[in-house]
Amino acid sequence: MRLGSLLRVLCCPFLLALALPLFAQQTPLSELPYTPSLETRFMDTSVDPCNDFYRYACGQWSKLNPLPPDEAAWDVYSKMADDNLRYLWGILQRASQPSASRSPVEAKIGDYFQACLDEGSVERAGLHPLTSGLAAIASLKSIDDLAAYVASQHRAGLDGDLLFAFAPDQDFDDSSRMIAFANAGGLGLPDRDYYDRPDAKSQEIRQRYLGHLQHMFAFLGESAADAATDARTVLDIETSLARSSLSRTEKRNPYNLKHKMDQAALARLAPSFAWGAYFQGLGLAITEINVSEPKFFTELNRQLRTQNLAAWRAYLRWHLIHGHAAYLSSPFDREQFAFFSQYLAGAKEMPARWKKCSRLVDSQLGDALGQIFVAHTFTGQTRDDAVRMIEQVEREMAQDMETLSWMGPETRRQALDKLHSLVNKVGYPAKWKDYSSVAISRETFFLNAQNAESFEQRRRLAKIGQPVDRSEWTMTPPTVNAYYNAQTNDINFPAGVLQPPLFDPKMDAAPNYGNTAATMGHELTHGFDDEGRQFDARGNLRDWWSPADAKAFEERVACVRDQYAQYVVVDDLHINSRLTLGEDVADLGGTLLAYLAWKHATAGQNLPPIANLTPDQRFFVGMAQWACGETRPELQRMRVITDPHSPLEFRVNGVVSNLPQFGQAFGCRPGQPMMHQNACRVW
Repeated sequence: MRLGSLLRVLCCPFLLALALPLFAQQTPLSELPYTPSLETRFMDTSVDPCNDFYRYACGQWSKLNPLPPDEAAWDVYSKMADDNLRYLWGILQRASQPSASRSPVEAKIGDYFQACLDEGSVERAGLHPLTSGLAAIASLKSIDDLAAYVASQHRAGLDGDLLFAFAPDQDFDDSSRMIAFANAGGLGLPDRDYYDRPDAKSQEIRQRYLGHLQHMFAFLGESAADAATDARTVLDIETSLARSSLSRTEKRNPYNLKHKMDQAALARLAPSFAWGAYFQGLGLAITEINVSEPKFFTELNRQLRTQNLAAWRAYLRWHLIHGHAAYLSSPFDREQFAFFSQYLAGAKEMPARWKKCSRLVDSQLGDALGQIFVAHTFTGQTRDDAVRMIEQVEREMAQDMETLSWMGPETRRQALDKLHSLVNKVGYPAKWKDYSSVAISRETFFLNAQNAESFEQRRRLAKIGQPVDRSEWTMTPPTVNAYYNAQTNDINFPAGVLQPPLFDPKMDAAPNYGNTAATMGHELTHGFDDEGRQFDARGNLRDWWSPADAKAFEERVACVRDQYAQYVVVDDLHINSRLTLGEDVADLGGTLLAYLAWKHATAGQNLPPIANLTPDQRFFVGMAQWACGETRPELQRMRVITDPHSPLEFRVNGVVSNLPQFGQAFGCRPGQPMMHQNACRVW
């Protein structure tokens, strides 16, 4: 994946004009200028590019695009997404107006949007939407009763990570079939490391988390003393579960997650949980389960034996609120924002209601909204151009593999087989999800969200035991991102990412290849990074590397890991380069593949300088400007723990400092910061 979950999208000029009549009263979109894939106004040419290329390419970006108060990060992608969200808002506003001409898809998304906007109804409902859930928790008579309750919540989908996570996934040994996965979960904080880090900031976070829990329990009507007791109980349970969970770095090794067993073996692992009642509550007959973290379930079993029923009721009440806060009245919603978005991530203000509602429609009814988005924004020509560019990058990867001196013939043969088996999916899925069974009303926001989540969860659970649907997407069409799936061996580029300034038909080839082709190369390289390389051409987890070739590969990625470990993110926090290694390798490999593809695509052309930049310089500035942006310190701290991507500046400087082509383009001298003496290269 090129980017993290906070990425956004910017619409092209014709798209903005399309949206304008739908919500011109709210936002004057006509005032938004077209942004090219290389914008010289964003550059700070007073900086020597050989000393700090990121500042040279992006030094003026934040001055021209100040960080909004409702954002924790503001960069090219987040600005794109914000503008794109305004376009989706226009679609939804029109769809929310009752009309005989509305299609069933428009009625579905429009009525959901209207119910979400109706804050008066949400406020009047107060705590009422949780009444049945709270009553179910209060009615639990013993620890054995937890299983049926947890099953009901997992089936509803609104808190699928309660106690643990249960979902379908591809069998590591046979990627053609879906099996059940039981995964570690059950935490309220963003990562297990928050619960045990000894530094002063982490201790402060845990104290603030306790305060957040107390506020939420107080909203349920608990006394201050009871709220404090329940908050401490929840933190104690979650801390025990966190300590028994694998780190994000450990999870990057898929062999650490492969533990298939039958239901009887799972029951022996955690006998205090009534698995029979749980699976009956899900309505599933399960014969085989991959238990990704057996140690976690052993600890869960210990907690079930040692914590009393009152403690578990408190834990369940907290996760009921936590999983539903976004759909509840303002006290819950604001408190959730105050802790997670404001305190942990640094955002200063809550987003406008229309933003929240537009995002929820995209999240919960994404294929319905995506159909309209694609019809208005994505042309066949754009799709053809993108596919052609991806194929050019893939040819460069094949050429690279055929000439690698460190790879033996048998490993090379299988690597090429994997490359040639890869499928490119561009724009939108071949078939859309059918939401006709999802009941949506203009008056019941909470119920709408519950129905949409329940539909999706039932749809996903029904996959268990079925063949893999390799045509399915895990991103909605408006998403500004892209991803590689190791087990389906495919690259996925939603329509939302194939727009200016990322994919810009008005610009010369150099910045387009530097930006979009490098992203394509990035996703392609994921198939051969330290994690992706462990899956074969069919997506099965299998060691297809010779020992000598695996050793040579590890030596090369160690160079990248050691380089990025030296970078300081904020205060004294360094990049966790064992967590970011896959993305760092993909950034480096993708950029080089894009450069080679651009050179071959423009071979024989007499390319002139533009805006005082040579063609090679334009390639690298275009490559850097996708990453222009600013991140609040609070979010930087969070990302050090949770994000497998390095901070934006290092995703630029870390890459170019390893490419001699960059040094030649800008006339850099040996010893300058952007000229590593021992340059890293994997692919």
